[in-house]
Amino acid sequence: MGAFIARRVPSPDEAEDILQEVFLRYVQTDALNPVAQVAAWLFRTARNRIIDYGRKHRECAFPQVDEEKGVVSEITALLSDDDRSPEMEFLRAMVWEEVEKALDELPAEQRDIFWLTEVEGFSFRELAEDTGIPVATLLSRKHYAVKHLRSRLADLYEAFLSC
Repeated sequence: MGAFIARRVPSPDEAEDILQEVFLRYVQTDALNPVAQVAAWLFRTARNRIIDYGRKHRECAFPQVDEEKGVVSEITALLSDDDRSPEMEFLRAMVWEEVEKALDELPAEQRDIFWLTEVEGFSFRELAEDTGIPVATLLSRKHYAVKHLRSRLADLYEAFLSC
């Protein structure tokens, strides 16, 4: 479990904190309602804590998406732009808010795969090995996530980025 978290969080101290939080939550949850599939519960909870950590540390660059993804690519380019002017920071904050809303609309498995591959930088192979979910399933989930984001963020693209 510790290695799973450490590969996904840049700081060893943060990884340790997440690991402790996951086990604390397990002990608290199991005391009230015994967990049937302990390993699955632990990995799911760890993955969720890692995602929360990523959301709290937005300073990391949002990687580029392939050009064929159009709107999503343009928006991710804006989010990873080095321009630190007040206008750009304001625009970036507004875009992040819309991206978060769009991601929250997705089913958890689509949102997670998008986040882990695009923001955290994990490969599909790594995720398949860690979760036991076939690469084809992960690709399909990401496809649906990108499709949703593309349609959901099209108005944002038109309003802010096509000037």
